[in-house]
Amino acid sequence: MAWENLTFNSGFILLGIFNHSPIHTILFSLVLGIFIVAFLGNSAMVLLIYLDTRLHTPMYFLLSQLSLMDLMLICTTVPKMACNFLSGRKSISMAGCGTQIFFYVSLLGAECFLLAAMAYDRYVAICHPLRYPVLMSHKICGLMAASSWILGSMDGVIEVAVALSFSYCGAREIPHFFCDVPALLTLSCTDILTFERMIFICCIIMLLFPVTVIIASYSRVILAVIHMGAGEGRRKAFATCSSHLMVVGMYYGAAMFIYMRPTSDRSPTQDKMVSAFYTILTPMLNPLIYSLRNREVSRAFMKVLQKGKFRE
Repeated sequence: MAWENLTFNSGFILLGIFNHSPIHTILFSLVLGIFIVAFLGNSAMVLLIYLDTRLHTPMYFLLSQLSLMDLMLICTTVPKMACNFLSGRKSISMAGCGTQIFFYVSLLGAECFLLAAMAYDRYVAICHPLRYPVLMSHKICGLMAASSWILGSMDGVIEVAVALSFSYCGAREIPHFFCDVPALLTLSCTDILTFERMIFICCIIMLLFPVTVIIASYSRVILAVIHMGAGEGRRKAFATCSSHLMVVGMYYGAAMFIYMRPTSDRSPTQDKMVSAFYTILTPMLNPLIYSLRNREVSRAFMKVLQKGKFRE
């Protein structure tokens, strides 16, 4: 009962990433700007793909799911960080911390599997174009997306249940701007070695398995593209695949850096910087990478703008 009184009633303190110095105020304003761009960019991608029937294909459906995940991911961390910074309060309740962990871990896991599904989609489209309607039917595509959400949510439930089962003591100050599991575990009064091993195993499943699928898919894709004759098909294949590989490199590189290192090798400053990269910056870059390098998305956007002008 003493532990329950200590944790559930008092919660935690998020030390954050900014103080109220002039330079940090400017950086905070920059983060808010990035958040607005990410929010609008990902919302626009979801709406464009939903509204334009020409984008109702497996590739763009998966892309809309990625944008939705990015939208939810950035809304999981930045609003609470901004609220704490502007109000001067740094507290977060146990329930709030658990909620952040669940959505954060679930969305990260879901994106891992979704990016693998997107790589498989490109492999089938380029290497087996005649069988694409069968191998990537709307039903199969929907099952891939649903499986990504379900597997990610399962990982979120497991990590929340285990992380909140530990006892926490001391100053209860989390050296982060949100409730990240590795940062939270530094406050634990009990042995977390078993849980660290469990996180490592989860990372192998959630990160290395999808990476293996991605590498295998794009190895075949690159070979197929190399053997293509010069022309529009080869250019389009390179543009689409390079966009996806840019996202994969940013996302998986940062996630592996955070979650596949032992606690003894962690630096709070490094963890906060890398976490800010793939929870704030990457969700902004994803829609920009896919829209700026994709003619179909650009055409859909211009079509919506033209409809708006005609209505005026």
